[in-house]
Amino acid sequence: MALKARVLYDFHSENPGEISITEKELVTLFSEEELDGWLEGENSRGEAGLFPASYVEILRDQITSNTNNNGLSSPKIKAPTPTQTSQTSHSPPDAQSQRGLGAGSGGSGGGSFHTSQGSDDDWDDDWDDGSPVADASQGLGRSPPLYPVTTSLPGRRESTQQHQQAKSSATVGRNLNRFSTFVKSGGEAFLLGEASAFVKDGDRICVAMGKHGPEWQEDPYPFMCTIDDPTKQTKFKGMKSYMSYGLTPTHTNVQVNRRYKHFDWLYARLVERFPVISVPHLPEKQATGRFEEDFISKRRKGLIWWMNHMTSHPVLARCDVFQHFLTCGADEKAWKMGKRKAERDELVGSNFFLTISTPAVPLDLQEVESKIEGFKSFTKRMDENIVVVNTTISEFARKQMTGFKKEYQKVGQSFALLGQAFELDQQTYSAGLNRAIAYTGEAYEAVGEYFAEQPRQDLAPISDLLDLYRGHLANFPDIIHVQKGALTKVKDCPKQEGELHDRCNIISCATLAEIQHFHRTRVRDFRSQMQHHLREQIVFFQKITAKLEDALQKYDDDQ
Repeated sequence: MALKARVLYDFHSENPGEISITEKELVTLFSEEELDGWLEGENSRGEAGLFPASYVEILRDQITSNTNNNGLSSPKIKAPTPTQTSQTSHSPPDAQSQRGLGAGSGGSGGGSFHTSQGSDDDWDDDWDDGSPVADASQGLGRSPPLYPVTTSLPGRRESTQQHQQAKSSATVGRNLNRFSTFVKSGGEAFLLGEASAFVKDGDRICVAMGKHGPEWQEDPYPFMCTIDDPTKQTKFKGMKSYMSYGLTPTHTNVQVNRRYKHFDWLYARLVERFPVISVPHLPEKQATGRFEEDFISKRRKGLIWWMNHMTSHPVLARCDVFQHFLTCGADEKAWKMGKRKAERDELVGSNFFLTISTPAVPLDLQEVESKIEGFKSFTKRMDENIVVVNTTISEFARKQMTGFKKEYQKVGQSFALLGQAFELDQQTYSAGLNRAIAYTGEAYEAVGEYFAEQPRQDLAPISDLLDLYRGHLANFPDIIHVQKGALTKVKDCPKQEGELHDRCNIISCATLAEIQHFHRTRVRDFRSQMQHHLREQIVFFQKITAKLEDALQKYDDDQ
């Protein structure tokens, strides 16, 4: 017998996956288990989705009558607390705060696709670093979101045709784990034909068939963006301080000023918008010491790497929200309009896949599976070895900055002591030797300083690059999971030909295009960085050689 519950308060859905319920209505529960304060069920109008557990009262008589074959009672949902049941219909629990339970907080990367739109009272202050909108934990692979089992656009009633399609798709079989990336990314809903949105020509994303397989169509108008040294700004008569970065994109040559939390907001929008694209992770947040010189320098370098990856991605570089971020100046009204537009974007989750145009000839699914498995093995090995390299160069840098410096200084000081001893000899013909030995001691101490300073020039940049790529590698398990989920559905339903295969082909093309872009970017970045490292090493040792040659020359000059 289906589990029933009586609605205590009106609840109006605001996000995909939620359903509206009205006071005194009877709803059917799909499960007795609460998920972060939410239940899943079906209302009297046949709409299925999520609603707050505190808004309904389980019909207890029905639960206690359900027993298993052993005569034991089935697990019960906990009854509403006195606080919940004592509230009248005029004072329901706070649904907005209830929604926030599944959103997660902190960090930089991943989380819920349900995002708050925030306040527009102040285009700057409504993005404090701790705000839910700007929270970079909202993406794949972090806190489990309450993502819908079915996807219908908020505020839009499903047509009879869509309802019939949703029912027929049930024969394919749903993933019962709503926390699966395949489900929460919208991949399952798209595959089952439940995505619905109007896609303008400007929103279309083309996948072309290149020499090595599917790839994103190149940006016909590529550009770059520079980031100046940040400046410290204050507001509220000096009571609040923040760092402002000057960004100048080459396609406009107009500088705009952005704070870190603006980057954070942009990152959250991009993660929500592109479920199978690896959005590079931002440099980590820092609550204390964020005005210290070393931290400011490191963050700027991290943002430069991040921006270079954004501007070089054919899809991310062209998207509206990124262009708004780069080009909107100090016009508060224009900024708010672009911000609200981005936060109300319908082409997220399952609807994102509607924007993708694929090559005319579909891919061979067996070949796709082989490539995906090969890339999965590659990323696993690359991630393991990045850890090894990072640990090794960090230890080597530490030795250079402390051990090597100290040892060279010891040698230099010992030569200086020898020179001082020789000075006790008052013979004039030994004066030149004494000066040369003293200079040799100074040379060794200088070499020690060279070693201490060098890691900033050649090892730190490699470490920064490895950190960026560890972020990319952390994104790909979820991206791969979306494609493998689609492939599994097709395998499980061999009789479901046609549209199911076509939609799986779209997901596969997008995934392989993103993998291809990752490889091209990886080759570019690591070639450039290793060349930089070796050039710096050559300059470093040439500087040491020049210092030692100067010391050698002293012995001839003072004869």
